[in-house]
This record gives sequence, C-alpha cells and structure tokens, in this order.
Amino acid sequence: MTQAEIPATTLGLLPGDTQAVPVSLVTTGSWAKVEAGLEPAQRSFARAIGFKPKAGGLALLPGPDGSLARVLFGLGDPEAASHDRLLVGKLPGLLPEGVFRLDDAPEPAEAALAWLMGSYRFGRYRSGGGSQARLVAPAGIDAAEVERIAAAVAMGRDLVNTPANDLGPAEIEAAARTLGARHGASVTVTQGEALATEYPLIHAVGAASPRAPRLIDLTWGPADAPRVTLVGKGVAFDTGGLDIKPSAAMLLMKKDMGGAAAALAAADMVMGARLRLRLRLLIPAVENAVSGNAFRPGDVLPSRAGLSVEIGNTDAEGRLILADALALADADSPDLILDFSTLTGAARVALGPDLPAFFTEDDALAEAVAQAGRAAIDPVWRMPLHAPYASLLDSKVADLNNVSGGPFAGAITAALFLRRFAPNTKAHGHFDLYGWNPSTKPGRPEGGEVQTARLTYTLLKTRYGG
Repeated sequence: MTQAEIPATTLGLLPGDTQAVPVSLVTTGSWAKVEAGLEPAQRSFARAIGFKPKAGGLALLPGPDGSLARVLFGLGDPEAASHDRLLVGKLPGLLPEGVFRLDDAPEPAEAALAWLMGSYRFGRYRSGGGSQARLVAPAGIDAAEVERIAAAVAMGRDLVNTPANDLGPAEIEAAARTLGARHGASVTVTQGEALATEYPLIHAVGAASPRAPRLIDLTWGPADAPRVTLVGKGVAFDTGGLDIKPSAAMLLMKKDMGGAAAALAAADMVMGARLRLRLRLLIPAVENAVSGNAFRPGDVLPSRAGLSVEIGNTDAEGRLILADALALADADSPDLILDFSTLTGAARVALGPDLPAFFTEDDALAEAVAQAGRAAIDPVWRMPLHAPYASLLDSKVADLNNVSGGPFAGAITAALFLRRFAPNTKAHGHFDLYGWNPSTKPGRPEGGEVQTARLTYTLLKTRYGG
C-alpha cells in the first residue's frame, strides 16, 4: 500500500491565501446575525428555499452573475447532547467541485480534520476519481498536524478496505515496512520455523494458509524514552477455520485485520509528531484458513507464555495470536500496552458498531482513555474485567480454553483470556472494536475505519508531549 494510493484530497489543505468560496457555519444561536450580514438578494434566496440552521442544513447562495458566492451550512445546537462534532465532514459529499473556506467554525482544527476525513474515497479499484471539493486551511490552526492525522486515517482505512486477495500477511508486513521506512523505524519479522518455535499460537492459527503467518515488530524512538507498545490483530481474512463461519458472517472478514490497521494508523500519527517515547508496534499477521493442517477444535496448543491452551473454537483465533504477541510485549516491561482487535461479536451486541469496548484494570488509564476519546471524537466505553468470569475459561486438559463454555459475557471472557498473557503490566488496555462504518456518517464514510487510532494519539500526545 503506497502513499500514492491514498486520495490526494485527504492529505492536504490548500494555502490560506487561496481564492475560495466562503462557507458560513451557522448555529441556531448565530443564524440571525449571519442572515443579517448577507447581501439582500442572498437573504431573500435563503428564505425562499426555506434554509434553517438545523444540523446538516445546506444552502448554495448565488452571486449577481449566478455563480456560487456563499454556502450556508447548519450546525444546529452545538450544546445539544446529540450534536455531531464531525458534522462538517458531511460537506465534501454535498458541495460541487471547487475551493472553499470555513467561516465561523467553533473549533477550526476539528472542522478541518472532519472535512479531510469526510473527503476520503477508496478508489483503488474504480476508474476516475470524480470531482472533489477542496478546503483552504483555516487561519491559526496547525495545518501540518491536521494533515498528518487525516493521512494516517486514510492509510488505515485503505488497508481495511482492501480485499483479502490483495492484502494478506505479506502485504500487512509491507505496509509496516513502508511506514517504518518513512519515519526511520526498524522493522523485524519472524516467520517459518522460528515462528513455530517462538510464537506457537501465531504459527498454529496461520498454518493452514499458503500465505505464511508472521510476527511484525516495529520499534522507533530513543531507547531511554518512556516505552509504549501497541499490539494489533492482523487476521487478513477469517474463515473461522474448521469451525467455519456461515457465508453471511464471512462477507466482511477482510476487516479482521482492523486492529492492525488502527495500530498502524496510531503509530503513524505518533511518529509523525515525533512524540518523545519509545514506540513498539507488534502485529501478528495471519490468515485463518481451512486445509489439512488447520488447527482443530479440541487441540491443545503451547503458547509463548508457557500456558497451554485448549481450542474450544477455531473461530476464536484472534485472541490466540494476540496472546503470543502480548507475552512478548509484557516481557519487555513497557510503561503502557494497548492492544487493538476486531475480537468479539459480543462487544458489538452490547455497544453497537460505533462504540468500541475498552477493558483495563488501571482506573487512571481508563479515565485518561475516556478523556482522550472525548477530545479526539473517537469514543470508547469501559467494560468490566470481572475476575470471577475467568473460571468460564477453565479447561479439564489444559491451563485454559480459548472460549468460555456458554453464551454469556463473551467480550469480557475474551479480555480476561488476553490478560493472562500480560500479567506483569498493570497499564494494559484492550480495545475490542468493529473497524467498519456500516453506513456513512459525517467524516466517516461507509467502509473501513481505524477506530481508537485518534484516541490513542491524543492519549500519548497528552502524556508525552508534541
């Protein structure tokens, strides 16, 4: 995945002195003042078409020669609990081709980022890019910061949106190597016999595919800086293994590497901002396929941590590959571990597609994550690591089973399973995300999404400076 494959409009804002059509962002409270400042003909036109400053309301106002002279866009009531702070991200899909500037944006940097995220289009397989509305950088913002974040989001979305025939473990590795080369990070990869010996769970999950499994290990930053490790689930495609999924459940399984995409996007933001930390990014990359050497229900597998795992279900493969990666992360004693994965349907049943579940034993980390999520408009919801539920993972023949014996608390038991493999790191957070926008919302086009990436960057920037 090369930088050239990311649509250019997601990467840059135009210089502030560029000629542009003004876009007045109108709230219910500011409409009277804005209306009074319009040219008489424009005021009459806005009234004639019934423009109201409700959220998403739009009016294209002509000038004397009939050309587009001004745009009115309603923000509704920004104080309402239901207000969408990314609402400006709707504009690129509504406006004609041209250059625009935002007037009266309550948070100009936030609005510019929403615009760029809303400009994203996955065009790798379609001819012609279509027209695009472009945005002039609002005065006073850190345009380079906004562009970096938007570019990282676009890169991660591209990875999730790419079908599995063009994105396997090797291509995930290539994306990590491209990212590492751009930022001066080192990347090492373990595969083959070394993987089978050192990371037996990763090897077992990926063994059935002709596309070899691997562990990708990226490191960046001063050795004496605070150490932060990100771990992303990189299942390029998940058939479910021998516990094969029904066809309807397999349709979106190209997104099962959404955790890896989110971790890569977060790492891109961190390295691009040159935060003072020692970053490590671990991605176990596999394809969970079906063949004669696929791991089986009832198998007992060793793990890097020394715990034996009975396989209750081969479709619970994500936690297996994360277990080996987390054992490696934990052994390094970092200050913080965050893992990202499209792990359980139970989390989606509980919280829906837009709100990832977050698990941690560290109350201070939970509060910091919640604050970062609100600041970045990238929310999560903390779920309990209810320790008594760990008994649901008991096995009669191994140290633990990879699934519980019943239908209850699936997201919690998955998080408790992962916790067994990073026991020494208190500041360990686990994100169980969906990685997909099932429908288009402002700034969030339908398709792949790097949920929690912007949250993570905001969290680390707050802790370790810009």
